Order: sequence, then structure tokens, then C-alpha cells
Amino acid sequence: MTVQNLNIKAEEIRLRLLEIIYKAKAGHTGGDLSAVNVLTALYFDVLNVDPKNLKMESRDRFILSKGHCAEVFYSVLEAAGFLPSEDVNTYGQDYSPLAGHPTVKNPGVEINTGALGHGLSAGVGMALAAKMDSKNYKTIVLMGDGEQAEGSIYEAAMAAHKYQLDHLVAIIDRNGLQISGNTEDVMPLESIKDRWAAFGWDVIEMNGDDMENIIDTFNKINYNNKQPHLIISRTTKGKGVSYMENVAKWHHGVPNVDEYDIAVSEIKERIAVLSE
Repeated sequence: MTVQNLNIKAEEIRLRLLEIIYKAKAGHTGGDLSAVNVLTALYFDVLNVDPKNLKMESRDRFILSKGHCAEVFYSVLEAAGFLPSEDVNTYGQDYSPLAGHPTVKNPGVEINTGALGHGLSAGVGMALAAKMDSKNYKTIVLMGDGEQAEGSIYEAAMAAHKYQLDHLVAIIDRNGLQISGNTEDVMPLESIKDRWAAFGWDVIEMNGDDMENIIDTFNKINYNNKQPHLIISRTTKGKGVSYMENVAKWHHGVPNVDEYDIAVSEIKERIAVLSE
């Protein structure tokens, strides 16, 4: 898929996740929107996965460690053919098969997530299993930046270095905001690059709002360098909706009818421009 088509796909997914949140009257809108481009790139360009062969042994493994951003994950899984639209349409309703955090009951979900700080540990286990079995599949873990305050992440980071897990890629969605405000006010994280390099990781920075840069970054990863890889994905909380961008309240804010209409109009306008 070309970068232009990936950008169009990302906007369609952005539109769909806002529809899901608006109808459910619940969701983590800001963090969903900051992760749209990266997840779109993963499922439509990077990952070796097949919705018709869910247990394919050679499939790449993806873990959404920031599991509260389920809406964007469900939107991407639907667009990629893993989840039927009739299930996604029930999100937020009684007896819906889709919970507020992803579970293995849903096609395409490798592990239950939601308790922050656990995703990388699970990813280390999957990557280590691949190495022990001489398999070449990749394990990719998407974490939040507020999640970096969890100590278990750094235990996993040490283990990944010890076992030279070069088929493991951790991504930090670095949008700078968490539920209680700016990450640097709540629990300072910088310098993230120096910290992870000190743990022995191959640290890469990218613009997670720019599709071309995302694809270029993944294409340049050396999966044979005996180092785990950490991508610092610089993104914008609420990306793609003007009044939500870089505003902390949209961490789990839900648009009202007027706000929803504005968001839909902005996204549809971008889709029209991209499609010309």
C-alpha cells in the first residue's frame, strides 16, 4: 500500500473510531487518535498477519500494552478483516463481545491487556519463545508514555537485552499527556532515549504523526543486530481533530453532538483532499 493510501486508510480509521466512541459514550479518545497512524502502518504494511489464518505459526505478534485505547485497536482490526462490523457496532452495549480493554476472545488479539506495564513483559516472553524455537516472527509492543512509570517495564527491558531479542520492537506513543496532565509534571521521563540506550536497546526516534517517516523507520530496523529495538514515536494527543490536539481532557473525553460533527467534517475534508 502506498503512503498516500495508508494516509487515507488512517483517516478512515480515525473517522470510525470516533463513531464508535460517540455511539458508546465512552472511550480514550486522545490516546486513540495519537496511535492511529502507527497502528495503520503496522496492520497494512509492517506486520505479517492474516485474518483468515489467526494461529499461523509464522505470524508476527502485536501487543497493545496501552490497552485502554481499545477503540483504535478495534477499528484497525475491523478494517484489516479481523473483526466483523456487526460486533464493532455493539461496542459499549450490554453483552457486547468487545470489552473496554482487548481480550483474547476477540480475533486478532494475542493477549488480554489493560493493566499498564504488563505488555512488554509478555512481549519479551513471546520474543524469547521465538528465539528458542528458531522462529523469525517479530513481536511488537505499543506502550503509552504515562505507562513508563511502571517498574515492570524496566525489568522486561533488562531481560530483553540479556537475551538479545532483536526481533522485539517496543514503541512508546510519546504524546506527552496522560490522564492527570503533562507526563513531565506527573513523572518526568526524559531523557527516554538515554535511559533505554543505557538498558542496551537500539533506540530510534520517529515522527508518529507522519506516515512516510513511520514506514521508513520500520524498513530500516536491523533484526539481526542482537539488540531489542525501542521506537520513540513522537505523536500528538488527539491527532486529527483540531480542538482535541494537545488537550489533556481528551484523554478520555467523549464529544457531544456538535463536537462530533466538527470532527467528522474535518476528517472527511482531509480524506477528500488525499483522494484527489
